[in-house]
Amino acid sequence: MTATDPRTAHRHPEPTTLAEACDLVHTPDLDVSEDGMFGTYGGAFLPPQLEGPMREVAEAYREAREDPEFYAEYTRLLRDFVGRPSPLTPLDRLSAELGGARIVLKREDLNHTGAHKINHCVGEALLARRMGKTSLIAETGAGQHGVALATAAALVGLDCEIHMGAVDIAKQHPNVVRMRLLGTKVVSVERGGRSLKEAVDSSFEVYAANPEKYLFAIGSVVGPHPFPTVVRDFQTVVGRESRRQFSERYGTLPDAVIACVGGGSNAMGAFTAYLDDEDVRLIGVEPGGRSDATGEHAMTMGQGVPGTLHGMSTLVLQDEDGTPDPVHSIASGLDYPGVGPQHARFKELGRVEYVAEDDAAVLDAFQRLSRTEGIVPALESAHAVAHALRIAPTLGEDQTLLVNLSGRGDKDVDYVAEKLSITGDADEVVR
Repeated sequence: MTATDPRTAHRHPEPTTLAEACDLVHTPDLDVSEDGMFGTYGGAFLPPQLEGPMREVAEAYREAREDPEFYAEYTRLLRDFVGRPSPLTPLDRLSAELGGARIVLKREDLNHTGAHKINHCVGEALLARRMGKTSLIAETGAGQHGVALATAAALVGLDCEIHMGAVDIAKQHPNVVRMRLLGTKVVSVERGGRSLKEAVDSSFEVYAANPEKYLFAIGSVVGPHPFPTVVRDFQTVVGRESRRQFSERYGTLPDAVIACVGGGSNAMGAFTAYLDDEDVRLIGVEPGGRSDATGEHAMTMGQGVPGTLHGMSTLVLQDEDGTPDPVHSIASGLDYPGVGPQHARFKELGRVEYVAEDDAAVLDAFQRLSRTEGIVPALESAHAVAHALRIAPTLGEDQTLLVNLSGRGDKDVDYVAEKLSITGDADEVVR
């Protein structure tokens, strides 16, 4: 791979289609084949009755990807509805306190609905309308994808149904209320671990029974082909923006780009623009949970083995019989026993480093960013912040870490307050 001069990195002609936009960050040995494979990972492992509907989605997306009108509407909505571009924010106080490398955030938390998820949800809603579907259906963990999809459905006039594990509903109640306010049907999944995996299973079963009505609008770069590519393509806006913004402001590229990884959508969006730049480290941060024992974490990249999950071949946390392991993360959006197949390919080729941060480090990062910089991060994003806090002091002051702050922490405030024994009582009473 050959690095591009950062001083001219943002001077490409403006793309007129989504395909052209994604070609700006295209790296053949890391990309998808025509049958949906990333090396030995990916594909579409489906029951026969879903092979036709998946071909329909793949063909409709292939056409939309090449359509200038589709891309024009998508980019207009990103600008006028989502509020893009999201800014870069240098963490001056926190960087000075730590010593070492400067930390800069890419502020996906400032998007409408408060996270990166809206980037692909707007695209999925436009695709569903183009296909003549009347409803969107999907899973959600932390509720951010659910809220974003509910928002996009309302925007384009579609019905929406979101399946959510009962454990996550209890943790993320404000997002459940937001989805219902937006007119979305919320289904509580009470079986199994009652979390993200079960929500994916449940929503996909409903979709499989009625693919004429629904578009399955998956929430990450996971699932059968073409879903990992669809979500990735819509998320590339994050990396394209940050590369242009960073090079214009600093005259160079970051020394490392850091993002949390569950399924991996925000990391995929953050990383793609830098794949050709060998001098830019790409670091994905997994949930280390409470310990490295089975059921106490969700470190798929660290402990997963090749397997099949949710219609894709990827790395999976599973037992000897191929049954997915129970998983845990303090962040509901990372509570998943698999990972996107392109991430599995990145690990195989060594282009991305995958590390883990445990719950304690994440809570500390949540507090430090809130109290030092006035930015309350999502617990998912706090995994990436935690790793930046860990490595910044070990690096030189001439180095910069770009952290993708994938979402804001409003949804996590009650849960974190309980964990930290912070009450809603006043500190002082004046009479």
